[in-house]
Amino acid sequence: MDRLSRRVDAYVGGRIRERRTEMGLTQENLASALNISYQQVQKYEAGTNRVSAGRLYEIALNLNVEVSYFYEGMDVEMEIPPLEHGGKNRSVIELVHNFSEITDPDLRASINGLVKSVAGRKRRYRRRMPEGQPEEV
Repeated sequence: MDRLSRRVDAYVGGRIRERRTEMGLTQENLASALNISYQQVQKYEAGTNRVSAGRLYEIALNLNVEVSYFYEGMDVEMEIPPLEHGGKNRSVIELVHNFSEITDPDLRASINGLVKSVAGRKRRYRRRMPEGQPEEV
């Protein structure tokens, strides 16, 4: 497979992952809707397996977008970083899904501030740890 094909596959896979997570779906949810394994969805998202035209159409239907969505903003010259394993993002997907259901803007702002504060505290704590000490918080 040439470099351009790999870049396009990786970009399309990244867009599939992006849309899936925006919708609050797990890889298992999408896989079930497509009657394939979640590992196959992982491979599509990582760009290691090429998505056929028919399968991309099915994915677009299930993610409520046009097929062209997966190519929007693509620059074939840009390098595409490798994607992390999808299992690490399960809690992030759940958090985003639950957060999006909060309708009170003041409550959303408070929760956002809390998360930023906790994340910042963890980063500050790790920087202060003496060398050789575990980085557990």
